[in-house]
Amino acid sequence: MRVSVSPARRLTQLMGGLALYGTSMAMMTRAGLGLSPWDVLHEGLAARTGLSFGTVVAIASVGVLALWIPLRQRPGLGTVMNVLVISVTVDLVRAVLPDQHALGWQIALLLGGVVLNAVATAVYVGARLGPGPRDGLMTGLAARNTWSVRSVRTCIELTVLAAGWFLGGTVGAGTVLYALAIGPLTQALLPHVTWRESR
Repeated sequence: MRVSVSPARRLTQLMGGLALYGTSMAMMTRAGLGLSPWDVLHEGLAARTGLSFGTVVAIASVGVLALWIPLRQRPGLGTVMNVLVISVTVDLVRAVLPDQHALGWQIALLLGGVVLNAVATAVYVGARLGPGPRDGLMTGLAARNTWSVRSVRTCIELTVLAAGWFLGGTVGAGTVLYALAIGPLTQALLPHVTWRESR
């Protein structure tokens, strides 16, 4: 969908959704109870390289975008902003939000982070300005093969989860909760925030 159509509303929705997404990632990392598969990889890489979490997210995103080339995927404005806004936001929020060690606060941060992540995903996807790098890789692989999107996503996430765990990323109850909850929550929210062109 062209960015010239309702740009003010859609760009605001995109930027807000991406900022919320970065915030949700920071919340889950500070909860210490397990991360989403990609964030397990990001945390593991950050621990091994000494780079900030957000910097690793940005570098990984660029690496994933490179995989779009043979798949003939085309990035949109939302794709580029995804890389920039999320990586900056997650580091900013982590700078002011300390690690939690009391179980009550850990659970609250985890649950809040998962719900906020679903809201953020629905909001930025609903702006219809281009997929994030990881979503584009998933849909690109599915389109170029006979596999279902669900199968491709499962394979990708199991791969990055295993790699992240090997590198020292946090796998725990939060990882399972995220895997079970994020799809249904996002699907339930999308119809309420997806932008549609007026006829």
